[in-house]
Amino acid sequence: MTTVLIVVAHPDDAEIAMGMRIHEYARQGARVWVHCLTTGAPGPDGAPERRDECLAAGAILGVEDYSFSNIPDTRFVENRGEINSDLVKLLDETRPDVVYTHFPDDQHLDHRVTAREVTTVALRAANNLIYFRSPYSIGFEPTKIFVGTQELLALKARALRCFASQQQLDMDVFRKLAEVVYRQHVHHRVVERFPPGTNSAELFRTARDIEFAGRADPFQRRPSTEGPA
Repeated sequence: MTTVLIVVAHPDDAEIAMGMRIHEYARQGARVWVHCLTTGAPGPDGAPERRDECLAAGAILGVEDYSFSNIPDTRFVENRGEINSDLVKLLDETRPDVVYTHFPDDQHLDHRVTAREVTTVALRAANNLIYFRSPYSIGFEPTKIFVGTQELLALKARALRCFASQQQLDMDVFRKLAEVVYRQHVHHRVVERFPPGTNSAELFRTARDIEFAGRADPFQRRPSTEGPA
């Protein structure tokens, strides 16, 4: 089974950036694990309201595991050591085939710290690392474009509505962005060849993509050569 690990700074970051891709992974049978570094408050339960919002959105999108660190919001720089330690443990536990996280050049400092720490750990522990575009990414040029459907976009909107505490989530804006974002990167003659109904997209940039000869599934694990314990 393919394991997809998505590491984000805040609640709703994963759903905004790649809600459609998350559900498509789950629908294809992958194990999707989202890890959020803060829920807005330190402590074992963080901010309970925001944790509950994450879990509700994850249930809609098919997230199998949703976990959290206890990093205080906007205090990522001061807590980089703890973030790194948490990520090392997380990747040891999940052994992901592919890791997604924020693009390193971002207007939000928490996003930038997250991207850099995830990159440091993931390049030692996972084959594949991919950055997603967030609303605050700077100079983002995609190398991967996931083209979704109106069904997937509606499901993403439903998941984002779970984040009732976040008044800035204007679904009309996010829906329109998903419907037009790829047109600045894909020539209209290519867009015209898209299958019917595929008219929304999410953007990604590959940091590392390892392929193995003779495997149709790029995330297929190598069979174990170890004998019985």
